[in-house]
Amino acid sequence: MALLDAISADKNIVDRRKLPRNKDLSVVVRRARDRLMEHAGIRHFERELLFMHTRALIVNAAMLPLFITLIAVAGVLAGFGRDVVVWAGITIGLYVILGLLARRLEKIGITNEQVKNWQIIYLGGHFLTSMGWAYFSFLSCSTCGISLFPVIQAVVLILAMAITAIICSALRAAILAAFTVPVITYTILATSHLQSPIQATMVVMLFAGLAFFYLVATRLNRSVSVSLALQAEKDALIAELETANAMSDEGRRRAEEANLAKSRFLASMSHELRTPLNAILGFSEVMAKEVLGPIQNSTYREYAGDIHASGVHLLNLINEILDLSRIEAGRYSINEEPLLLTDIAEECIHMMDLKARNKGIRLLPQFETGMWPMQADERSLRQIILNLLANAVKFTPQNGRIDIKVGWTAGGGQYVSVRDNGPGIPPEEIPVVLSAFGQGSIAIKNAEQGTGLGLPIVQALVHMHDGEFHLFSKLREGTEALAVFPRARVLQNMDSAPKSAAAKKVA
Repeated sequence: MALLDAISADKNIVDRRKLPRNKDLSVVVRRARDRLMEHAGIRHFERELLFMHTRALIVNAAMLPLFITLIAVAGVLAGFGRDVVVWAGITIGLYVILGLLARRLEKIGITNEQVKNWQIIYLGGHFLTSMGWAYFSFLSCSTCGISLFPVIQAVVLILAMAITAIICSALRAAILAAFTVPVITYTILATSHLQSPIQATMVVMLFAGLAFFYLVATRLNRSVSVSLALQAEKDALIAELETANAMSDEGRRRAEEANLAKSRFLASMSHELRTPLNAILGFSEVMAKEVLGPIQNSTYREYAGDIHASGVHLLNLINEILDLSRIEAGRYSINEEPLLLTDIAEECIHMMDLKARNKGIRLLPQFETGMWPMQADERSLRQIILNLLANAVKFTPQNGRIDIKVGWTAGGGQYVSVRDNGPGIPPEEIPVVLSAFGQGSIAIKNAEQGTGLGLPIVQALVHMHDGEFHLFSKLREGTEALAVFPRARVLQNMDSAPKSAAAKKVA
């Protein structure tokens, strides 16, 4: 028969797989999800971009001056003389001024109101560097013997554009501020001294390069803006989720405190509830048995019997609720002593035999021989087995059978199994019947409805003995409840313990 392993409940045997829905928590999470989903446009991050531009200028402060120095050294070696050195000194000095501006901004910081002013200051600094590159366009050397020097100038300007576009992408207008004047200067000089079609080609390439690198800077700027927007949304979402998590923790803490207060209250009410109920049971039993004399009216005798039966049912209900409350409150203590599991099982079978025979149900014990004592609480073991037998008798049809097995597990522990041939439990309802006050659809239809606390109490008591409780069931074939106790509770060495075929099945 295909068996379905039940999901074990936690220590407090409260089913927490379906938490109550917190309305405030749902609102916070939904608001965060909506903010993440809606994308009406990219927010402007001028201040962040300005700081990124500042950091890029500081980190790459030596790149363009080094590039200019290499050009100057090559010019000197080619015979340009003092002009190229003067140009290099002036241009590097202009970049030093730009770097000092960046250092100043990093040191003092800015507010959102100052962003526009500093953008203008930066663009002014880049415009100053354009004077150096415009000066470079004026350089010439008739004695150097380089006929294609204008081509070299254009190539140098294009390389400088590329470096500037990458470094200054956070302030995309910087490429225009730094190279519009040099390109126009080169174009004017090439037009007035046009010597070959190559210079015309260089002019076209310079304008195309300026437009292209401005487009590159624009794309990089947009990518950075998108990254900043996503980071901002991520930070906002994390903040809202942390808020939701805090709300959830607070709600769970309050629920646990309320549950603990309830459990402590019920555990402390044991004496107050049982004392008057015992009096009701005692007097109703005296009346029902006519101890003090016969009752002439038979209806009164029936009423007295009904009162006693209802009182017994109420006492059992109170006992189960109080047991569960003591377990949840941590006040259920166990008194461990050496016990034989077979002896406890025999006593429980004897106690349930009369109720089973009234329904024509056969109780069939199957105990393995050579069982050794284990350290356990007698009252708890008796309650475990009685609850399992009571459930089996309740749901087993007339003339059915219940198999009670006690034996060894494959790991050297011991187990008790109660198996009936009743209607079974649907797979999706097994977690329900293992939760406090949970009842399956078959139990609800049954005339002998209980509190739904029997199996949770069994599960908790087994866990208190470091064991495992499993519930296997199949519709129209029956249910098996299995309580497994670990090897550590067996009082003697289990190396030579007998292993039956049934024990090998239970791992």
